[in-house]
Amino acid sequence: MSSAVILLSGGLDSVVSFALVKNNYEKILALTFNYGQKSFDCEALASKNIANFYNIEHKIIDLYWLKDISNSSLNSNETVPDIKISDLDNIEIAQKTADKVWVPNRNALFVNIAASFAEALGYETIIIGANKEEGQTFKDNTNEFISAVNNLFNYSVNKEIRLAAPLIDMTKDEIVKAGIENNVPFKYIYSCYVKGTKHCGKCESCLRLKRALEQNNRYDIINTLFDR
Repeated sequence: MSSAVILLSGGLDSVVSFALVKNNYEKILALTFNYGQKSFDCEALASKNIANFYNIEHKIIDLYWLKDISNSSLNSNETVPDIKISDLDNIEIAQKTADKVWVPNRNALFVNIAASFAEALGYETIIIGANKEEGQTFKDNTNEFISAVNNLFNYSVNKEIRLAAPLIDMTKDEIVKAGIENNVPFKYIYSCYVKGTKHCGKCESCLRLKRALEQNNRYDIINTLFDR
């Protein structure tokens, strides 16, 4: 039986990466992590709704201790930085924003925990929403990261498990397009860095999503997800 563990934050990338490969697997486990992030309640609800929509098993993993050692604006008292939509392609500015939201070793920690589940429960593949656009400023969203983790798995687990990133060569507008083509329930996703009844529309994650929706002429989804 083919099987996969999906890292499901409830945001655009994790949901679309799942939608693209879900038919390849007979058994799927979704993991959502609580590392003390400001948006956790919203991410947990989004992930639960997505898991229910697709009828897959869903677990929340508590890593709240990560908040105690982190200086990231995502899970500390620091304010999440805003960015202008015109600066999204300015690598120097975007890198400064990325540095402020960087959580120490987060994605590597997530995939290794997922590997523990995979090895213990017999899953073959781990799915992560790493993508080309965020790979410009987040080194754990690159092909090099995926390859390095898979090399680590050759030694850290006692069976064949691989990390896959279906979106690794895709930009956000391409990801949104793929989501539309695969009937992703956009009304459930939550990609914002902060907690709210809707997306804040100011943080970098929000602006990348909003721009991608605009590029696909999906203003209906924008009106559903954003305050402004």
